[in-house]
Amino acid sequence: MLLRHHEVVAVVTQPDRPAHRGQHLAQPPVKERALAAGLEVLQPLRVRDPEWPDRLRALGADVAVVVAFGQILPKAVLDAPRRGSINIHGSLLPRYRGAAPIQWAIMRGEHTTGITTFQMDEGMDTGPILLSAPMAIGPAETAGELATRLAPLGAAVMIETLARLDALRPTPQRHEDATLAPRLKRSDGYLDWEHPAAALVNVVRGCNPWPGAVSRGPGGMLTIWRATALGTGRTQTPGTLGRPPAAGDTLAIATADGWLCPVEVQPENRRAMSWSDYLRGARLARGASFTPPSD
Repeated sequence: MLLRHHEVVAVVTQPDRPAHRGQHLAQPPVKERALAAGLEVLQPLRVRDPEWPDRLRALGADVAVVVAFGQILPKAVLDAPRRGSINIHGSLLPRYRGAAPIQWAIMRGEHTTGITTFQMDEGMDTGPILLSAPMAIGPAETAGELATRLAPLGAAVMIETLARLDALRPTPQRHEDATLAPRLKRSDGYLDWEHPAAALVNVVRGCNPWPGAVSRGPGGMLTIWRATALGTGRTQTPGTLGRPPAAGDTLAIATADGWLCPVEVQPENRRAMSWSDYLRGARLARGASFTPPSD
């Protein structure tokens, strides 16, 4: 298959895995698209198994394009194509190396992120940079929304990288400027009300759609999917429900320096709903307490 003057000789993706309630084997979306395009699909259980470098080398590819593969690739696999392997990453490297660059950029309050293509080595996102392109992060944007916007930019940057591969000069990363973006855990979404309101809103945004920003309330666990911050200075015990000054009848949750005002929430074992609908059904009064979950 030709893709803008590049021939795709094969697609390598994860094995089919059980999914949904019936736990029937489901194909990865990449495999579905590849088969529809008539491409050969390879699904190694472990690319570290000794036979895989030779199998990949036999494809005769000039270069491998690696996108969110989900396994650490050994040097023998990276070097199987004639010109090595190129990765596309959802940050401006060396910032936010790791599995969750989009989420951590939002959770750390960044205003700009982007896409980077780089020549892969054995480190975690440590190889020399080929091309990069910035993108502003919207002030209320969630990780899922930002990922959707970054996807077409990533495709464009990768296509440009391949088109200019002969002319590009790989630039070593400044490792001293590196930050890490490890895979998210459920506990990364636990809301600690002793933190500032703006920082908590960033957690809410960065943990949407997974794992969700969570607090324990009077009626059980509550996931907060969207929220705004109102920083009016500490007025009452963090984690308690109150009425921010000049906010009318709106109830919000006190933080270290103001208020977190939920917009969309989801009570445990229920559908997502507006904050006002939740308060109406839960019948919470001022002074109700919210606390971080405990494992």
